[in-house]
Amino acid sequence: MTTTELTTTGERADLLEMLAKHRHFLRFTTRDLTDEQAGRRTTVSELCLGGLVKHVASVERGWAEFIVRGPSAMPDFTAMTEEDFAKRADEFRMLPGETLAGVLADYAEVARRTDELVVTLPDLNATQPLPKAPWFEPEAAWSARRVLMHIIAETAQHSGHADIIRESLDGAKSMG
Repeated sequence: MTTTELTTTGERADLLEMLAKHRHFLRFTTRDLTDEQAGRRTTVSELCLGGLVKHVASVERGWAEFIVRGPSAMPDFTAMTEEDFAKRADEFRMLPGETLAGVLADYAEVARRTDELVVTLPDLNATQPLPKAPWFEPEAAWSARRVLMHIIAETAQHSGHADIIRESLDGAKSMG
């Protein structure tokens, strides 16, 4: 049993359980794949399984850092250039030299740090103003709890995308 399992109860345990569940489903879609398969696009979108794992890891890392540091942990999306968005798009694909094992190891480390934050954060009600972005209401703020729910939702949504990609790749399903 890990320290997290020994010391976490109630709401924090629920958050950790939901994070673990949806992370598992995302990782499960990559089982038994080669690096080439993990980087293959199987639909008209730019998405591939390795890229989805990279993206979810990046999103989780950014939002966890936001809980601690606030909007300075994220870019000012209203000031991003086409070049910035192009670089950001690299999260959604496997780049030369990247491996599925490496992407999964990075995701595991991000998950470990987020889980530690959930356990040690003094107050889930602590709020931070959201970064500047056209999709956020001006002057809005989110609590740590709300950010963690967003991470869970993002992971669950992309796990569904991963199911479609995996089934299109070789017919394998996560459920059913």
